Amino acid sequence: MTIAAGAPRRLESYVCGSWVRGAKEGQALLDASTGAPVAFVDSTGLDFAAALDYGRRTGGRALRAMTFHERAAMLKALGQALMERKDEFYALSTATGATRNDSWVDIEGGIGTLLSYASKGRRELPNTKVLVDGDVEPISRDDSFSAQHILTPLQGIAVHINAFNFPCWGMLEKIAPTLLAGMPALVKPASQTAYLTELMVRRIVETGILPEGALQLISGSVGDLLDHVTGQDAVTFTGSAHTGRKLRVHPAIVENSVRFTMEADSLNSCVLGPDAGPGTEEFDLFVKEVVREMTTKAGQKCTAIRRVFVPRAHVEAANAAIAERLAKTTLGRPDDESARMGPLASLGQRDEVRSRIADLKKDAVIVAGDPDDVRIVSGDAEKGAFLNPVLLYCDGPEAATAVHDCEAFGPVATVMPYDDLEEAIELTRRGKGSLVSSLFTNDPAVAETVVLGMAPFHGRVMIGNRRSAKSSTGHGSPLPMLVHGGPGRAGGGEEMGGMRGVKHYMQRTAVQGTPALLSAVTGRWMDGAPRHEDGRHPFRKSLAELRIGDCIVTGKRTVTLEDVEHFANFTGDTFYAHMDEAAAKANPFFDGRVAHGYLVVSFAAGLFVDPAPGPVLANYGVDDLRFLTPVYPGDTLQVRLTCKEINPRASAEHGEVRWDCVVTNQNDAVVARYDVLTMVAKTWP
Repeated sequence: MTIAAGAPRRLESYVCGSWVRGAKEGQALLDASTGAPVAFVDSTGLDFAAALDYGRRTGGRALRAMTFHERAAMLKALGQALMERKDEFYALSTATGATRNDSWVDIEGGIGTLLSYASKGRRELPNTKVLVDGDVEPISRDDSFSAQHILTPLQGIAVHINAFNFPCWGMLEKIAPTLLAGMPALVKPASQTAYLTELMVRRIVETGILPEGALQLISGSVGDLLDHVTGQDAVTFTGSAHTGRKLRVHPAIVENSVRFTMEADSLNSCVLGPDAGPGTEEFDLFVKEVVREMTTKAGQKCTAIRRVFVPRAHVEAANAAIAERLAKTTLGRPDDESARMGPLASLGQRDEVRSRIADLKKDAVIVAGDPDDVRIVSGDAEKGAFLNPVLLYCDGPEAATAVHDCEAFGPVATVMPYDDLEEAIELTRRGKGSLVSSLFTNDPAVAETVVLGMAPFHGRVMIGNRRSAKSSTGHGSPLPMLVHGGPGRAGGGEEMGGMRGVKHYMQRTAVQGTPALLSAVTGRWMDGAPRHEDGRHPFRKSLAELRIGDCIVTGKRTVTLEDVEHFANFTGDTFYAHMDEAAAKANPFFDGRVAHGYLVVSFAAGLFVDPAPGPVLANYGVDDLRFLTPVYPGDTLQVRLTCKEINPRASAEHGEVRWDCVVTNQNDAVVARYDVLTMVAKTWP
């Protein structure tokens, strides 16, 4: 389907494998700059229960049949396909009021999140359908009964209810961990900008990359959708705290203990450190960051800076510097290169922000920007939702209430003074829980005090200074590898955070049983599970031949004093415990001179490595190395090497094999234990 420029169209929902229009023409969605109709949205007549069931049965089954690596490859292909179509998204994004830079965050930032999860899924997750969580918990002394936590995909559907300000990123940052976990998603974008989300979903469906039922879309109201959620489903919400609280206590969500994540209003703050006064690099960075956060997306970001805390001695300079920079911010149509800030998303949103400014004026005075006298370089001043950036100042923040409770979701911030760090920390906490706060300082003591004081009340804290200025991603940029969410007023939820976000859509289960059966369930060998010695060195086996539990018990090697001294001289590690008998005996851990731990590991490798060319291509690491019993000259070492886990790479002719390596002495005491990681060919030769 080609989207005709300038022609308002009726949006459709994608449910049960088909594009479906609502029964009514629906609500008109207007261009934020001109007020011209862009689309009409309605979901009347949709069978929401059927859509949920379709996702669970069709999409869920298909996704769970894939491994983590296959799902990661799917996300990568989808991200690449969307990147090829990005110009179409940019063209339509201007109707939302977003400038090119604003749209970059939404469109390419969202696609980048998909690609990031694809990469992290391939690097950090195994090529399996079940995820082992933590170490084995031995229960019996004889290794006949153990336990292992595992994570498996929920067998429901994730319902993502999103806000208007990021119609692309808001969807993609949620479906990336959802799909990687193996759970289907149903997306409900905010109506005001749903036309951009709908376009992106159309292009996703056209690629054919996702299994049928893995992604559905509702354009319009959710109707009775939440009446039909179950305990295997998950619901996420981004929007106002008022709406979020209503959804959180929906009878079906409460009765079925549905996983509910909310990201809501947040009075985020920025603190200027006492060391970062006028004339310092940190002061200039602080001013730039405040202005950037006020004007990017016209301040319509859940992470935008709303409260600015400045040492009382620097208030006048801070207000003047911020106001001077704001005065250079030209307003106009997003496609006008001379405009540095576009309009708000709608006239209703502009009216709401003006109302909140009036509330803030109970505690503060405007020091820059007139919310009523709007000057634009292009667009329609009457029909467009333009609003000047507004900076307020509250001289008595400790007694004020509105500045700590009222969020103007637009280009609005309030500067407030503090007298010491303790007061600054307390003022940030008055926001009752925030997504993010930033601190500009070059003083380590200030950083330690302020960050540790703010952390319990924030989901993220960014420290800005001269050293990180060029590489910093800024105050307001949520990143795929970091948690996005905050306590209290911010909703109490967490999104993304790398694999933390993936695990939200999985069930953690403690499985108990014999190690043999647990190994069968997890695909990972553990103590007490069978080992197989068939006379053939496991290093001679390709992935096609190798099996979990394949094992070799090596020959033996006695460590001599000459070995210890040679290793010390050869490596330069002449630590006294290896070279001085009296000093070693004085050490509470040793009875005399001991062998180096790395000598033990080296000798172990010499015992178990098969030297001839073969399926084992490379050793790429050691995990969980522990030295458990001292090795003295005269001790005899032996190794038991067991294939612990096999992880083939879907896109390569090799895979990763994890080996359990146990080094013992002549008394069968374990002197060292660790996992050896190797790359092994799928076939050989």
